Amino acid sequence: MSEDIYSRYSRFYSSFVSRVKASEVRELLKLAEGKKIISFAGGLPDPRIFPKEELAEIARQVVSELGDQALQYSPTPGVGEFRRTLAGFLAGRGVRVGNDDSVVVTTGSQEALYIAILALVDPGDTVFMEEPGYLAAINAFNAVQAKIEPVTVDYEGIDVNELELKVRRAANEGKRLKLIYTNPTCNNPNGTTMPDERRRALLEIASKYDLLVIEDDPYSYFTFDEARFTHIKSMDKEGRVIYTGTFSKILVPGLRLGWALGPEELVGKIELIKQIVDLHSSTLSQYIAMEAIRRGLVDKVIERARSLYRKKRDIMLNSLEEHFSHLATWTRPVGGFFIFVRVNGDLDFKSLMPRSLERGVAYVPGESFYVVPGRGKNTARLSYSYVREEEIGDGIRILSEVVREVLAR
Repeated sequence: MSEDIYSRYSRFYSSFVSRVKASEVRELLKLAEGKKIISFAGGLPDPRIFPKEELAEIARQVVSELGDQALQYSPTPGVGEFRRTLAGFLAGRGVRVGNDDSVVVTTGSQEALYIAILALVDPGDTVFMEEPGYLAAINAFNAVQAKIEPVTVDYEGIDVNELELKVRRAANEGKRLKLIYTNPTCNNPNGTTMPDERRRALLEIASKYDLLVIEDDPYSYFTFDEARFTHIKSMDKEGRVIYTGTFSKILVPGLRLGWALGPEELVGKIELIKQIVDLHSSTLSQYIAMEAIRRGLVDKVIERARSLYRKKRDIMLNSLEEHFSHLATWTRPVGGFFIFVRVNGDLDFKSLMPRSLERGVAYVPGESFYVVPGRGKNTARLSYSYVREEEIGDGIRILSEVVREVLAR
């Protein structure tokens, strides 16, 4: 009876909704809710970095002194004063903001990515991205019926030699080539950071074959080991790069603010899509974030977070060495939130999940981050950002025990 009730709506659904998959990361967060779980799953910021008192003070001041503007609708690309402040902040962090660049404020960087894809990609267009790669990017490209060409990731990020081979082959086959998507710094899910040599090679490929580049950059603020890199946006001399980022990691996720920065003409088309999606992002959040930048609060949060996440990263790496040294290999991130683990043997981390949850440990199966179904079954993404330091060792030990039990069968 219940099946008939639900299936009766099937004829009303669009073809678009049939292509949209639920994020496995978000579904895992639901499973863990309300349970005593050591969670290596979602890449959530540690709430201890949230500047609650400072933000409360800023919010009170903004509403009391600027309420007529801050509580009103704003232009679609964002509050002009905030956009200028944001551009200055990015420039101070090593991101080139050219005279012909523009910035549109978005509801998190996820919206920036999605509406950029809507503005640029038609069904059947070929796009290139890392594999394993960011799950939400895979889902967004699939939703618009793009043809995704996955490119292997090694310990230094996307393999640019393989990228050029795949781009050349697709061009020779007459495919419509559109863009390269990359998360080059402290990658999600791999934890890898591309050296500048590869970044330059990626841009050269984009130039040679006339491709755009989306540089997705939520995590570069949290590099721990004096890692040196140049943003791809800052290397770009031809107006090919759209640079996306977010306040979710460097201030608080609840403000739901992100951005897309790039050539004015491209950003203008992204703005047109945003008009349809949500008109504009929260005016109040923009004023609060603007004041947080001006007071140095964002810089303060970044430094606090970098110190905390470095400590957690080190604990997880040491725990993996202790409990997984003969079971698996893993990446050693110079920053960010994630470590990617690959077990030596025939193991399906997705099938392992119920057993692991029963023992009190959550993670994200690596298969979720592969473009090609069936790949990466023996891999998992572990996040150290949210879990408490004292839980990391126990969580890795329990996970290793579960893995050993299955491999011994």
